[in-house]
Amino acid sequence: MPDGDDSQDFSNDNRRQHDRSRLIVDVHFDGADSTGVASTKDISLGGLYMTTRTEIPVGARLALRIPVGSEHIVVKGEVVYSNPGEGVGVKFEELSEDARMLMEKAVP
Repeated sequence: MPDGDDSQDFSNDNRRQHDRSRLIVDVHFDGADSTGVASTKDISLGGLYMTTRTEIPVGARLALRIPVGSEHIVVKGEVVYSNPGEGVGVKFEELSEDARMLMEKAVP
């Protein structure tokens, strides 16, 4: 049986599966009775954090339009962290192969 320290380390390792990169772009979001533009703080292949004063609850599903290089990708995601009045963390649903390739090129 693992001791408490090992299980704590395991849960921290699994919390974030992708390395985040600082990338500040304007993201258009739609969902949870909210539509607007927010600025990313960081992004990865698994999700992003966007700053917005719009209060979006945890569990809300959003459609995001993200500029990547000279193109845009559209991805759906779920809000997994909310800091009301400050921003939200969004976990992407499965990325299309095209979206993944664009993100891999643009996100160091």
